[in-house]
Formats: sequence, structure tokens, C-alpha cells
Amino acid sequence: MYGFGDMIQKLKANPKTIVFPEGSDPRILEAASRLLAGNFLKPILLGNEADINKSAEDAGYNIRGAQIIDPDNFDKFDEMVDLFCELRKSKGMTPEKAVPILKQTNYFGTMLVKMGLGDCLLGGATYSTADTVRPALQIIKTKPENTIVSSCFILVRPSATGENEVIAMADCGININPNEDELVEICGETVNCAQRFGVDPKVAFLSFSTKGSAKDDTVTKMQNATKKAQEKYPDIPIDGELQFDAAVSPRVAKQKAPGSAVAGHANTFIFPDINAGNLGYKIAQRMGNFEAYGPILLGLNAPINDLSRGCNAIEVYSMSIITASLA
Repeated sequence: MYGFGDMIQKLKANPKTIVFPEGSDPRILEAASRLLAGNFLKPILLGNEADINKSAEDAGYNIRGAQIIDPDNFDKFDEMVDLFCELRKSKGMTPEKAVPILKQTNYFGTMLVKMGLGDCLLGGATYSTADTVRPALQIIKTKPENTIVSSCFILVRPSATGENEVIAMADCGININPNEDELVEICGETVNCAQRFGVDPKVAFLSFSTKGSAKDDTVTKMQNATKKAQEKYPDIPIDGELQFDAAVSPRVAKQKAPGSAVAGHANTFIFPDINAGNLGYKIAQRMGNFEAYGPILLGLNAPINDLSRGCNAIEVYSMSIITASLA
């Protein structure tokens, strides 16, 4: 498991608050108790206070110190409704429509972040990815310089030297078939995320072709995206289009991409579409013995992340640290 030591030390120096929409879920409560014991991250648990406390007590989790907020008993709810109506006025939002929407903890929690009452949010233990991402797009929205929300996975495994091998893969979870400019944006966001994990990014734009060895519209897309990324991020080693073997094997790279500063040593991988990305990270996870952290959502004005509904408490704990570190 990735140690998260550097991230935890930074959070201890500058503690953050993290909102959990599914506040009574046992996995959330276990992770929250561990976060509170570490004294570097303050959980905000959403739901009925009596129900949450009973669930924690029954399971033996100490959540003393966590803030519990019930959407049905929130003193700033009227303020929240007004802000939500302002944000969604172009869609015809009214207070009558807003109230039932904001009683849902996925929307309520996202609004807490928007109002500055929480630094970040981690949902999805019971909500679907769509139900976590949709409020973020509607309320938090993308950064001014971004046009899309994307995602990456950070994959970690022990290396022969005893250090962790850490790589980044994108986009494996959000954009179905990104165009050239969107791939450039995905590249920039993934590079920034990888650097948070101590990766010195060497970026490969992946394809079934290396340096024009095959012809196809998808090959052209990756070639053009590579050129645009190299122009936009001149200080980052970027190359493409590369087949995966040329990207990671020095021997193959000498044959297929001689002279490349990235080929044979890539650690940050940009896939042409979600089919390749999703398959790629899962193959690495299941057959390469990598631990996969993500999807980490990128491009939003505040960190909002999504859990798998099949997650365990350790994964909640890990993703909490990652999410807060992006705040």
C-alpha cells in the first residue's frame, strides 16, 4: 500500500475538512475514525445525527470530533437554497424545486464545499458515479482554464529496489472518446496529479501505432495531440504516438522509437479513449499487482472524488487523503 507519508505531513501542517455524503455507511465510519485518530483531516458526516452515532457505536468506531450535519436540520439551509437557485437560474431553478434536491446528501454535500464549509468531498460508497459527478459539474464546475472534467488512476507497487513504483493512467473513467484538445487537457491535469505522488512525469500518448507504423484516424488523433501537448508543456517530457511496449521497454524503444526521451521510460500514460484506458488500468491492477487509486477527478474548481460502491474502508481512507491533498 502507498504510504501517503508526505501527504499526511502536509495535511497535518494545514488540516482540511472532507465531506462524506454517506455519513452512516459503516465503511465511511471506519475510515472517519481512523482519520480522526491521525489528527490530520476532519470528517463532516452527512445524515441523521442519532442514526450516525448509533451506527458508529454499534460497530465500535470512535467518531468523536467528527462534525455531523443533517440536511433536515441545517441552520444555513435557506442560504444554501438561495445560492443553488442563483447557480442554476439559467435552468429555471426555483426554491420549490431546490429544496427536495438539496435534501439529497450528494447535492447538499457539494453545496457545503461551494459555500466554503468543507474543503473537499468524497462520495460514491452508495451513490453512483453519475450521482457524484453531476452535482460537481452543476455546482463546483470546471476551472476557468478547463473545458472538461477528466480522471486518472495512480497505480502503485513495490519495486525491486524497495521503493514504490508509481505510474499514472488517464482518462480511464470519464471521457468516452476525447478529442485532440481534450487529450492535451487530460495530459496537463494528469501530470499535475502525478507530481503530487512524487512522480517525475514522462508522458506517453498511447496507440496501437508507434511513430506512424500504422494509419488510422485514431493514430492521427494521438499524433496531433502529442504535438499540441509538447507545445503547451515544453518543460515536460512528452512523446507519441507510442505502443505500450515502446513506451515502457528500453529494448523495444531502441527499435521502434530511437532517440525518444520518453520511450522505454514512460510513467504517465494518456490513452486514446475510455475503452483502452479502463482496460489498461484494470489489467495493470489485476495482472501487474498494482494497487489502483482512483478515479481521481481532475479539472474541477474543488476536489470532488468518487468511490466504487464495492469499496472497503481502507480504500475510503486512502481516497480521503488523496482528495484532501488536492484541496
